[in-house]
Amino acid sequence: MGWWQVDADTLACSRFVVSPLAEALACLKTLARGAPSHPGERAWLDTHLPAYRERQAADPVTDELVRAGLLRPWNADFFTPTPTGAPGVSFEEELAVLRATPPDAARADVAVSLDGRLPERLRRDDLPRRAAEILEWVWRETVLPDWPRRRRVIEADIVARTAQVGQGGWAAVLDALRPGTRWLGESRLQINVRDYPPQDLSGAELLFVPVVPRTGWVCWEAPRHYAVVYPCTGALADTGSAPPPESLGRLLGPARASVLVLLDTPKSTTQLVALTGQGLGSVGRHLRVLLNARLVGRRRAGRSVLYYRTAAGEVLVAAQRDGGAGSAQPAERSRW
Repeated sequence: MGWWQVDADTLACSRFVVSPLAEALACLKTLARGAPSHPGERAWLDTHLPAYRERQAADPVTDELVRAGLLRPWNADFFTPTPTGAPGVSFEEELAVLRATPPDAARADVAVSLDGRLPERLRRDDLPRRAAEILEWVWRETVLPDWPRRRRVIEADIVARTAQVGQGGWAAVLDALRPGTRWLGESRLQINVRDYPPQDLSGAELLFVPVVPRTGWVCWEAPRHYAVVYPCTGALADTGSAPPPESLGRLLGPARASVLVLLDTPKSTTQLVALTGQGLGSVGRHLRVLLNARLVGRRRAGRSVLYYRTAAGEVLVAAQRDGGAGSAQPAERSRW
């Protein structure tokens, strides 16, 4: 079991940050794996996987590098540089760190990920350049066209996690970040289930970095900078949910109906903006109308306000999904 010793000062100063490079890396992992981990990834993979496979088939060295560096139990460290957390950092600025990796360091990192066995094909000086080029391709072709929505999802996740800290403290947040990560008590954060020596993070910077694909990893530049990359909460990342029923859209308007349908679980305004792509003002107007109609309710959770469907809202959505069947009953739900 790998764990970090995290003192109170380090945890108190920890923060959530956005990293464009981490998002591109998570997407590259998904493409290399070739299988969706949730329905929202299926359409994205159907769109981009053929071009990725064609590119990799034409460049077997880079294909082997990706498989060796990102699909093993332990990533090649140079492939996953630790985010700086600087506000407004660009993909190009983050990628420059990876590109500047000395060739011998890159080879050593790949050898570690392969249990010390470096294939002949990867005993070369251009591994950092090849890694940077495939990440540039993934960013340009698969992430950048969708980056505004992805960034909204990431920022909404940060809002939700920050509210969790206010409600249940860091332990509640850390237990739910990603498989293998949990708070052990006595200032210990388990980062994975592998046998790895513990590290003392006293006085270090600890960052939490959400990504939309359901993957994650840890990275660090000891002794000062550490990061946990984790998947956004499923309700935000899974964009494969069904659209609102057509009849509900005619009744409420498509935009307002989509807000009501998404409130099957409590969500904040920021999360609804991320999920719908509508502006903050538009979502706010729809929520006011739905509140006045008593189809939704609201409740404060820490510093956030969460909205949820009322019993009347449940009946309306269920009736429209059932094609107007008259005996729909409200779903059983907790009021936390």
